[in-house]
Amino acid sequence: MLRCFLRAKIHMGVVTEADLAYEGSITVDKSLLEKTGIKPYEKVHVSNVNNGKRFETYIIPGKPGQICLNGPTARKGAVGDRVIIFNYCWLGEDETADFKPVIIKLNTKNRIIK
Repeated sequence: MLRCFLRAKIHMGVVTEADLAYEGSITVDKSLLEKTGIKPYEKVHVSNVNNGKRFETYIIPGKPGQICLNGPTARKGAVGDRVIIFNYCWLGEDETADFKPVIIKLNTKNRIIK
């Protein structure tokens, strides 16, 4: 049996841009992706702390400090909103005992504080 677990979380990022004209996705600082192990074009869930909206999309690497809502996701938030980005994985029973997700917390400049 496989179980779904939180694999990585980017906690309390600040939306720096919203680009309705883009085809879709969320752009996130490439260094944050590297730190969490989230791969470009991988599926993520996003929760907007300011308005309670949740959505899923794929992630693309961006510039330092960047978190940009693209395409339709630009309607899910505004510049300055705080977001939490979740990434999940499926694990077999034998993989769950010692499993720990990668969780990073950000400051208001989208820099890692923990």
